[in-house]
Order: sequence, then structure tokens, then C-alpha cells
Amino acid sequence: MSDTLVLGIESSCDETSAAVLRGDRELLGHVILSQDAHEVWGGVVPEIAARAHLSVLDRVVEQTLQEAGVGLGDVDALGVTTGPGLIGALLVGVSWAKAAAFALDRPLVGVHHMEAHLFAPGIEDPEAEPPFVALLVSGGHTLLLHVERWGSYRLLGETRDDAAGEAYDKVARLLGLPYPGGPHVERLAAEGDRGRLRLPRPMLRRDQRPGDPDFYDFSFSGLKTAVAAAREETPGDEGAAHVAAAFQEAAVDVLVSKTLRAVEETGCPRVLLGGGVASNRGLREEAAKRLRRVGGREARLFFASPRLSSDNGAMVARAARFHLLRGAVAPPDLAAHAALPFPGLERTGRGKGRVRGG
Repeated sequence: MSDTLVLGIESSCDETSAAVLRGDRELLGHVILSQDAHEVWGGVVPEIAARAHLSVLDRVVEQTLQEAGVGLGDVDALGVTTGPGLIGALLVGVSWAKAAAFALDRPLVGVHHMEAHLFAPGIEDPEAEPPFVALLVSGGHTLLLHVERWGSYRLLGETRDDAAGEAYDKVARLLGLPYPGGPHVERLAAEGDRGRLRLPRPMLRRDQRPGDPDFYDFSFSGLKTAVAAAREETPGDEGAAHVAAAFQEAAVDVLVSKTLRAVEETGCPRVLLGGGVASNRGLREEAAKRLRRVGGREARLFFASPRLSSDNGAMVARAARFHLLRGAVAPPDLAAHAALPFPGLERTGRGKGRVRGG
């Protein structure tokens, strides 16, 4: 099935995307349409997002097929994000994919959004295969996993409150920056002096030990509060840049430090960054720099291009292909779920934990 054509559909939040993937890595067509109507509200409005998906999905798929040089009837299988995400937005993609699969008599595969992010770097780099430690960071999730093989994931840590991307968006609002906040905070941080302010590193202490409930977990709500206080004490445009720099340094330090803990404890020096926040240059550079210090082992860092780090149909198609080859075809009553369990996830037993929807 090396030449199988899979059409992937993504509509979990505010990107409408479709992709045609041949085999594991030959991306024939790929379209991502990002919604800009949410900027005025400072965040994604679920009903607006769902209506936008409904109005453009046909066009996005048509353009993808044209780019790929194939017709809809040439597709061998379809994959679609079924969750987690905004339920209205998910329903648009799931309904379209179910109707197309039925009309074409083609197999349909339901895909977990965060698992799809794990597959994205491998579309561009054939060596981005397990085993690896994975840090998945997006607007709705922060997950630290040990992946020994595809389909089997050990949850090491996760956020207890705000996700990393959510924290960037909230800090952007505090600094008067547009939505989505991540790229704007990163650009402003480059203008600031990281040494001017030091913000706390939530849930990161030297006395933590493996087995402690907070050894791998994340928390960003307190960091947001610290940013608000620092902003009051550091006014003006120059002050905003210093605060942004201090926030980015703190957030990246926590993310990378927890990931390096996982590298040390698992003995696996291979790290994969996934999700929208994985596009952050500061995160990538710090992870690469500190991973090089892992002694006696060949350390590797994998991440996708910014286009494939965002929510996209290519990663959905790649994840769908993996499950299709294992016979995991969706039933006719496939449904969307705002909070969907991560497939193949094994918890470490360090507290109840939760993999959040959204």
C-alpha cells in the first residue's frame, strides 16, 4: 500500500485544512485556510469557527485535489479529526468525511488530533520515528509522552491548568498584542532584555524527584499572574518587550527542563516537538542546545516545519494511514468528541491526571 492516496480533513478549531498524502511522506496537495475573524474577540468563538468551516470546506478540498492533480474518486481512503476540539467545528469535518466515504465506498479513519501532531515531523524527516520523548504543546494541550512505538504512548506529564499556547494567548492580551498571541509574544520578546526581569518557573524546583506528582507536570496560570504584576511595574513599550522576554524565557525553561528530565529518566535521547507552540524558535533553539549536553548518547531533536506544526490535514492523513494499515476503519456511526481519549495512552500512575479537550 505504498502508493495509497489518503485524503486528510482537519477542522478541530480555526484552521480548515485538507491534504492528499501518497504513502508515508509524499504530500501531493495541501491547503490550510486559517480564520481571521476571531482576532477582534481575542480568541476563537466556537460558533463563528463552525460556520466558517461549513462555508469553506468544499472549496478547501477542491483546491487540495487540484493541487494534487487527482479527483475525489482517485482517493483510496479518508481520514478526519474526530477530537478533541470544538464540537461544532469537528462536526463539520466529520460530517463531510462520512458523506464522502459513503458516496465513494471508501474506508474512513477517525483520527485523534494530538496523536496526529506526533506524525507531522515524520512527513518531512524519515528518521522522526519512535522511540522518542514527545513534548506536545498547543493552544489546548501540553503533554509529555514517552513513545516507544507508534500506537503505544506513556503519559509522563501534562498541564494542570493552562496549556502552553493558552498561556501565550493570555500573556499577549495582557501586553496588548493581537490574537493568536504566540507569534506576537515571540517577536516582542526578541526586542526585550531577558536579564531585566526574572519570572517564576511554576512547578519546577530542584528538590523534585522522579515519582513526585509534579515532577513532569506543568502549570502556567501562576506565570500569567506574575506577568500581570510585572507589567504593572514595567510600563511602556520597552517594558512590554522586557516582560515578553522574561515570560518566554520562563515558559521555555519549564518546557525544556521537564522534557530533559524525561530524557534522563527514560534513557531515550531522542526528542520530538509537536503542536503549534513547537514553531516557537526560542523553544526549538533551547531544546537543541540543552539536548546536545546529554553525554555519551547520540541526541536527536525532531520537529516539523511551521506549516506542519500548525493544525493541518497532512498530519491527519499520515495518522489515518497508520491506523488504516492496521485495519482500524471507522464504523458508519463515527462521531465527533470535544474531549476524546488519547488512543493507546498508558498513564504512569502519578496522580489522576487528565488529557484535556479543546
